[in-house]
Parts: sequence; C-alpha cells; structure tokens
Amino acid sequence: MTVRFLIPILLLTNTLLAQSNAPQAFATPKSVAEAGFSAERLKRLDTWLQGLIDQGIAPNAVTFVARRGKVVHHKAFGYSNLEKKTPIKRDDLYRIASQTKAITTVTLMTLFEEEKFLLDDPISKYIPAFKNPKVLVKYDKNDPVGGNYETRLAKSDITIRQLISHNAGIPYEHPLDKRPEFKIPFFNSTDPDKLEDVINKLAKRPLLRDPGTDSTGAGFTYGLNIDVIGRLVEILSGKPLDVAMRERVLDPLGMNDTYFYLPDNKASRLVELYSKASMDKPLTLHTNDTYRHSATSGAKTFFSGGAGLISSAEDYARFCQMLLNGGTFNNKRILGRKTIDMMLRNQIGAAEVWDRKDKFGLGFMLITENSHYGDQASPGSFNWSGMYCSEFTIDPKEDLILLIFTNVQPYAYYSDFVKKFRIAVYQALE
Repeated sequence: MTVRFLIPILLLTNTLLAQSNAPQAFATPKSVAEAGFSAERLKRLDTWLQGLIDQGIAPNAVTFVARRGKVVHHKAFGYSNLEKKTPIKRDDLYRIASQTKAITTVTLMTLFEEEKFLLDDPISKYIPAFKNPKVLVKYDKNDPVGGNYETRLAKSDITIRQLISHNAGIPYEHPLDKRPEFKIPFFNSTDPDKLEDVINKLAKRPLLRDPGTDSTGAGFTYGLNIDVIGRLVEILSGKPLDVAMRERVLDPLGMNDTYFYLPDNKASRLVELYSKASMDKPLTLHTNDTYRHSATSGAKTFFSGGAGLISSAEDYARFCQMLLNGGTFNNKRILGRKTIDMMLRNQIGAAEVWDRKDKFGLGFMLITENSHYGDQASPGSFNWSGMYCSEFTIDPKEDLILLIFTNVQPYAYYSDFVKKFRIAVYQALE
C-alpha cells in the first residue's frame, strides 16, 4: 500500500478511535468494583436510606451515582405517595427547584459562545428596566407594606456576570416584597404570569446592597438572579425560555423527563410534596397548593429559570455527566471545554457562600479545601441543591457524579439528608 492511500486510512482510524473514546451514554458495570467502589461498604447507603423510610424521616429517595461514566447506584426507596403507599420508582419526577439554575445558566452560556453578549455587559443593555438601579437604605419595619422607605443610586450597574454568580444584591425575600408595586411570584405560579412582566417588575425593587464584592468581602446575595437570566435567554434567543432550553440543552442530552410544566401523560409520575418542620413532627402533606400543583395545573405560562423545573434523577444525571465530561455527553456537545473551565472559577472574590467557606462560580458552588459543607468531596468539586431537598455533586478528581432526590419542604432533616448521602457514597470508594 502506498503512503498516498495509507495516510487517509490512518486518519480515518484515528477519527474512529477518537469517537469510540468520546463520552457515551451511561454504562452498567459488571460489578461496582469495576468503577472503584466496595459493594460491601455501599450497602451502608441502602441501610441508611431504608432506615429513613422505616422511621418516617423521609417519604422517599432516588439516588444516582456514576463513576467513570458507569452507574454504581441508581435505586428508589419509599413511597411517592405516603397515603396511598405507592412505591417510588427510579424514573418518578421531582420538583428540583434551584437545581433549575444550573440548566438555565448553561442555556445562557450556549448564547455566550455564539457571541451574543459579554459577561460584563450591564443587564440594562438588554433589559432597560434595570437601568440606574437603586439600593434600599431604610424602610418602616413596622409597616413594610405601606410605610415610607428610602433608596440611593447604586454605585454601579448590574452585570450579567454578577447575576450568574449571585453577586448583584438581588435577594429572594425582600423587605418590601409585599408592596403591590413589587409583588411577584416567589417560586412558582398557577396564575397567567409572564416572565417578561415579572422581571420588569423585579427590576423596580431596590437592591439590598451595591452590585459586586466590597472591601469587607460581602458579595453573595442568593436570590432571583437566575430568573433574570432566564428572561435574558428569551431576549437573546428570540424564543420562550422553555423552548430555548429544550432546543439547546434538554433535547440534545436526551433529558426527556425535564419540564417546567408536565404533559398530561407524565403528570401521574410527579411525587407528592411533604413537610417536616421539626424532627419530632411527622411528615405531613404540604399546605401550599401552588408548590404541589403548579407543574400540573393552572395557567402554565411562567417559566422560572431559577426554580421552576421538574426532572428525574437520571435526566439530571445526564446534565451532570455532560459538565463532568467537559461539555459533551453521548457525542452531543453543549458547551466548549474552556467555557466550563471558566464557569468553575471563583466569581465572588473574598466573599463566601453563607457559612460554608465555599465559593461560587458561574452557576455552581465551588467546594474549597476549607469547606465546612463538602466533607470528603475533593476540592474543585462543584454542586448545588433545591429547596424541596435534592442535590447534585460533581467531583472531577474522582470522575464522579452523585445525586439524591426527595421532596420535603420545610425539612428539618435537610442538611443531614444531603450530607450523609455524600458521606455514604465517598466512604465506599476504594
């Protein structure tokens, strides 16, 4: 064979090898040891979770743990409906609340890669209602609904970077949020609300502090920032958020069970929502009908990019694996590798995420070597959770993703639930 014909064959062979080595869909190992886990020690996870169900501490739980792309633990415990004793299934659907934020952020970053915006652009460039933001100076604490309040002009405009990193001074619970001119849906809505109208109204609320990180390290104010980002996605893509998200992220990843509003043929798979305000009280049905039913009833017009999605554990695992793989899953590229690298850099300076000693990037909490939250997770891991009690952690050093879902709010056992799950997974690594 001449060199002339050999070179194309070599190139083709190299291409096929590269494709065969590219990240594929999840695999099932012959044993968990193949993925570096101890089967015996992993049983502790099953024992602990079943114990929570038997003791009435949790109604249900679905896990998903994969290492090196191989699934080592994907199980369901408990009941999707306690009253009916309906056994939970692995593909049942959960309210993932703030885990929505990561998907909305990735959707926006696909537009960043198309040169639609720069991270340090002021948001007012695209949403004029945010021009000349004000900061709340004082208000009548005895009458926050109708009393006087004072503001001053903020020291700077809000940038897109600050919104994605919760560094803009926009909270969830605002002192003036019951005033008619500022009242907006808190998380979900069964009313005919539209994202555009909600965000324009939100823009009128005074900030709680100046955008950015100040000299004292103040700079992380968790709030409705990613709902603003959801509206920005609509403006830049020219499509409603649910459509843009579906086209750019969900469909390419095969996330066929992730929705803002469930189709009728999937509504029965939504787990029931419970409350457990203290450890000495039983699990009870949640009293907020909007939280319970907004995904299956009502106007279905409000797409909350910060808290609105329903998903399954495996669907969200596909998203996590894509991030771990550097932007690709099952031969579908969502983001470039260097874009994800950038998203995992500290964006809040000297500030920290609450009392956790962790940082925040573009869409994710970054677990540091000083973390008071991440336990055995390697420094450089990243994660986030949802208020109904669900969480994911992605550990690049261990080539590991781990997720756990339940739906209880408020939940006195929340912190123990997500942290002890992580501990049980990591202690089983060989």
